[in-house]
Amino acid sequence: MNKYEKIELPYSYDALEPYIDAETVEIHYTKHYENYVNKLNKVLEGYEKYTKDKSLEEIMKSIYKLPKKIRYDVIDQGGGVLNHSLYFSILSPTPKEIPEGVLGEEINRTYGSLQNLKDEINKASINQFGSGYGWLVVDKHGKLKVINTLNQDSPLILGLKPILNIDVWEHAYYLKYKNLRAEYVKNIWNVIDWAKVESLYNKK
Repeated sequence: MNKYEKIELPYSYDALEPYIDAETVEIHYTKHYENYVNKLNKVLEGYEKYTKDKSLEEIMKSIYKLPKKIRYDVIDQGGGVLNHSLYFSILSPTPKEIPEGVLGEEINRTYGSLQNLKDEINKASINQFGSGYGWLVVDKHGKLKVINTLNQDSPLILGLKPILNIDVWEHAYYLKYKNLRAEYVKNIWNVIDWAKVESLYNKK
């Protein structure tokens, strides 16, 4: 059967300090993210005909073709894998700070400025009740949208293409920021790499 795996972390655990501490990155990556990977592979055992030669993104886009018996476990665990994969991949100790090219133009066209977009994503992230994510996504018409989702729900299920997310589960920030989610959300922009976001936006 397909074995889904974590992405390789492209930086050391302490590379994102002082904005995200080394202990949080290590626990988040080696425990929480790993746990979603292991549980997803366990859930899919015996259901190879539904996953053969399919990426996890393809499975999530057609989630309602899976048997009901495993569907919601795949939403939870598969979403956990994909959401964490995106989150860790767009962070960098040496990020590109301002989007350029087509994405930069679209941000200015849709939101007026990069700061306006950040404000919208911050609001979505901070106001997400309980655990979840704030997102920048692309809809089927190629338009940018800011949304938030609960738990490990993936925008792919909604027909949206995710290109940036902020993880607001407590395990992503609580060791350093305690209950100050808004401070974590504000500070994470210091390590979000717009070069990576641009590449996801431009990918067809």
